[in-house]
Amino acid sequence: MTDAPDPVEPANLRFLRLLVTGLTTVMIVGLVTVVAMIVMRFRDDGPILPEEIALPDGVAVQAVTAGDGWYALVTQDDRILIYDRITGALRQEIVLE
Repeated sequence: MTDAPDPVEPANLRFLRLLVTGLTTVMIVGLVTVVAMIVMRFRDDGPILPEEIALPDGVAVQAVTAGDGWYALVTQDDRILIYDRITGALRQEIVLE
């Protein structure tokens, strides 16, 4: 039997195979990076709020937001109560119209 020579691969096909391999590698690294960033972000505990907040009588909270050194409560009677994060004292009350 005679051994037939291996077919020669065209240069364009070799270049295309290298591009696909490179793209696959970049996509895998990118996916691992995105998953790692999501995992690190969800491990964050978020803002530290006090265990108990002293609200005026008859006030029901609708929303809470926090900033550096303060947190705010939006009440159902259209007021924003801003408290100091460290002392828990009421800093400001804003009435919404």
